Amino acid sequence: MFLEIILALITIGVSWVLLKWRYMKTFWRKKGIPHLPVHPLFGSMTFLQKINPNIWLKDIYLEYSSPYVGVWSFWRPGLIVNCPNITRNIVVKDADVFRNRLLGTGTKDELSCLNLFTVNDPLWTSLRRRLTAVFTASKLRGWQELFRSKTSDLIHRIKTDSENGVIINLRPLFADYSTDIIGESSFGIKCESTRTGTGHLREMTKDFEKYSTYRGIEWSSIFFVPEMADIFGFTFWPKHTMAYFSKVFKMIVQERGGYDKETDGKKDLLDALLKMRQDALKDNQNMEEVILISNALIFLQGGYDTTSATLTYLTYELAYHPEVQQRLYEEIVEARSNLETDEFDANDLAELPYFNAVLKETMRKYPIMGWLDRLALKDYRIDEKLTVPAGTVVFINVNGMHHDPKLFPDPNEFRPERFLPENEKNIIPYTYLPFGDGPRSCIGKRFAQFSLRFALAAISTNFIIKPLKDSPVPNDVPVETKGLFYLPSIDVSVEFVPRN
Repeated sequence: MFLEIILALITIGVSWVLLKWRYMKTFWRKKGIPHLPVHPLFGSMTFLQKINPNIWLKDIYLEYSSPYVGVWSFWRPGLIVNCPNITRNIVVKDADVFRNRLLGTGTKDELSCLNLFTVNDPLWTSLRRRLTAVFTASKLRGWQELFRSKTSDLIHRIKTDSENGVIINLRPLFADYSTDIIGESSFGIKCESTRTGTGHLREMTKDFEKYSTYRGIEWSSIFFVPEMADIFGFTFWPKHTMAYFSKVFKMIVQERGGYDKETDGKKDLLDALLKMRQDALKDNQNMEEVILISNALIFLQGGYDTTSATLTYLTYELAYHPEVQQRLYEEIVEARSNLETDEFDANDLAELPYFNAVLKETMRKYPIMGWLDRLALKDYRIDEKLTVPAGTVVFINVNGMHHDPKLFPDPNEFRPERFLPENEKNIIPYTYLPFGDGPRSCIGKRFAQFSLRFALAAISTNFIIKPLKDSPVPNDVPVETKGLFYLPSIDVSVEFVPRN
């Protein structure tokens, strides 16, 4: 009897898989749109852990001359969108239909599931509204001395290491810098990683950088089949890192007088989080401590990693483009000669056309997360040919559009001229989205721009950057496959030659 029950259950399970697979194989074909082959277990996601998602998306874009391509995110129908007009509708015009994201960590990993990056409505709207004030232009201008101090440390570190014959690995160097910037500006923690390469907060971010097969499976589940996160207990961050950060966060709160001490929320991110909790309680809303810690952690993760990776690719490209370096240097020197002081402020740097074109071109060629994911909350008409059912995940193919030769000629070439004012006006809207767009665009955009601009200005005026012998050219640098972001999978180094 027992054996018969087991056989019956196996039969039912196999039958369900076969029926589901048949349904999946015909789903997009019946709708008459281009689609990828489907695997009975992994859907269209068989590339995971073998090809970086950003590369996968770019290849799909170049292979299919279609505004969208049907896929399966494991057992969930998905649509890769390659069209700027449809992108505009999804992320802006009809954003209320697409307020939620696919990625998530389930309910067991409470610390990871309650921040702006992973949470959905209604909590997302409340968090976004309350935290937007942290990243105003006026708030960031108040941190300019911190940016100058850390870029000074960065230059000192590069000079010291170069004089000592150290081959500088760019990503850890810039991760030291970006961790310090976030640690001091957001939490008021004194950080010296830029000078020393170590520190308590930096040891945490080093844990974020460790990619393994298991970690890759965790992230693949969280980003593409979040239901599995609850089943297997996957977490967005390493468990020991979360425990340590929670302890540090609570200690800092106590040093500031505890959760009940009145604050105006204007000092830094932590201050804003405390104010957010106090305001929520006044409005009879629940705002538990875990929500504050979760959002503090996501700002650390999201801010340090994207900035350090962008600076890594930027510096490496400059080493192979001396003409870009020279033009950049001349623009900065000329602008400095017109200043009343020796120091640039944020407004000065924001007004340098070629300088900012270099940054924009870096983010075009290397979008660290080259897609936007959104969930359809109800049946949605994409165009006159296609309506997708509620629950469909939509992937905006940012990296694909960034590498479309019709939109950006010779897309694999590093050409900052694309973004000079006279050329930038010709770029089709919603084909360039390094920070996303619409209500769920990157809240830390201004912060990232400040970090990048101050670092680029300091490096460009102090060093000539040269490639190392036998190093791969930028287009041959391999990309991480265990992780999901657009990051180099090898050490990337250059030679820094001090300017006279």
